[in-house]
Amino acid sequence: MPVTDITHDLETLTLTITAHFTAPVERIWQVYADPRQLEQVWGPPEYPATVVDHSLTPGGRVTYFMTGPEGDRFYGYWNVLDVDAPHSFTYEDGFAHEDFSPHTELPVSRCVSTFTPQGGGTRAVYVTSYTNREGLQTVLDMEVEEGSRSSIDQIDALVL
Repeated sequence: MPVTDITHDLETLTLTITAHFTAPVERIWQVYADPRQLEQVWGPPEYPATVVDHSLTPGGRVTYFMTGPEGDRFYGYWNVLDVDAPHSFTYEDGFAHEDFSPHTELPVSRCVSTFTPQGGGTRAVYVTSYTNREGLQTVLDMEVEEGSRSSIDQIDALVL
């Protein structure tokens, strides 16, 4: 299992996930840079993703939806803020309506994904920050820790 640690901190309003992959940094980067590969790991297996738009460039946007076991859809977006390929990218992550307009009643977070070489593979650190405690608590109540673990744990099988 790639995920080695998940911690949340209600004081600093962060959720941090650390994972180790057997593949090199460049290969892990491709998972996020290619929308068809991203679909295979964005969301838990029970909620597969469909990426609609994908521009992993500063100022770019990624839109997607996840389809649940009953056929229900959950929409989201990334507003890409910074990219240092293949080492890191920063984006604003939000929930959306079906037309991909922001769902303002749900929290928006700032996410930094960093990939560094380690032992012939990759150490990935995903840090998600929230503007308030309620936002972080909302996603914790939505089981974001469990969903993130099962999503990220799919990457090794994809990159082998």
